[in-house]
Amino acid sequence: MSATPTFAVRPSFLGIAKSDPAAAICVAGIPYDLGTSNRPGARFGPTAIRQASRMLVDGDHPIAGTAPAERDIADVGDFRIVHGDIQGTLTAIEAQAKPLRHLVTLGGDHTITLALLRALASRTGPLALVHFDAHVDTWPDSFGQRFGHGSPFYHAIEEKLIDPRRAVQVGIRSPMDKDVHTWTREKGVSILFAETVHLMGPQAVAERIRDVVGDAPAYLSFDVDALDPAFAPGTGTPEIGGLFTWQAQAILRRLAGLDFRGMDVVEVSPPYDVAEITALAAATFAWEYLALLAPRS
Repeated sequence: MSATPTFAVRPSFLGIAKSDPAAAICVAGIPYDLGTSNRPGARFGPTAIRQASRMLVDGDHPIAGTAPAERDIADVGDFRIVHGDIQGTLTAIEAQAKPLRHLVTLGGDHTITLALLRALASRTGPLALVHFDAHVDTWPDSFGQRFGHGSPFYHAIEEKLIDPRRAVQVGIRSPMDKDVHTWTREKGVSILFAETVHLMGPQAVAERIRDVVGDAPAYLSFDVDALDPAFAPGTGTPEIGGLFTWQAQAILRRLAGLDFRGMDVVEVSPPYDVAEITALAAATFAWEYLALLAPRS
């Protein structure tokens, strides 16, 4: 338990004091939302997630028995962006991510994932993908804009950054062009609609994810709008019928042992939240991810 009251913990992620980019795991924020197609505000996500994460420093993980923040982990601050320039920002993010050994990223909108995958895949080759979201994000463009938060995985597949046969999307439920759905399926992506997740239950969903990913190096991308708006109102493109917070948490806790190489949590838009509900959920999922990586007691 922290000796400092949670409300007074330093406003880094989990109160982490270390900022050395040579750490085994680095946490970085990307305050960027120019790729959004509906409500902006995700540029404020990293700060809100860090603030909310202070609720998680009072003890060890209740299931894993680990203290995720007590590893060789650093909060390296926020990445630089090229304001007003989407492609310039993607290039800048990729360059800043490449030297880091294992990156946990606090977004920002989902556009940033493309740059993060470019940086990571340059070392690993094509990655398996575990993608929580209300949207498939495989549109070839975002309302006429080539790069945006609706298209990162279209480009990731086209650029061979991920292996679509080892990609699984969890919580999908938004309106979707039939051509986009067909293209995504035909590439080999496994889509678990939100209703399917509700009916299957966390254990079966986790087993399905394990079957798809196998032993490949994997990346986790968690769009907070995978959660129902009741549990994540502070997001740019909310969709009803989403996952309960406990469901997503239970699924993630059952993925220990997968070869995860990096993670992002994106689309937290604090202006649409009144009580840190969404930011706390996002912080907790990043914390849960760190618990997956920690040796079990």
